[in-house]
Amino acid sequence: MRRLAFHYTPKLAGWVNMVEIELSTLSRQCLNRRIADKGTLQAEIQAWQAERNRSKATVHWRFTNSIARQRFRSRYPS
Repeated sequence: MRRLAFHYTPKLAGWVNMVEIELSTLSRQCLNRRIADKGTLQAEIQAWQAERNRSKATVHWRFTNSIARQRFRSRYPS
């Protein structure tokens, strides 16, 4: 339990989904194999991140205002 850390984040925040998508991509593209040590892990993640930044990778966000207004009518009155 000493190594476990809780980070509380908002459950309805749109950015949480984008972070989850990015972490899933990291897992599939970079962490899909056994990595021997912490130094190698850090180097691999930095190289992956540099490539993502160089290619200007984005998350295609499809949750629009109109969809939000349909799903959350009580929070978005007309």
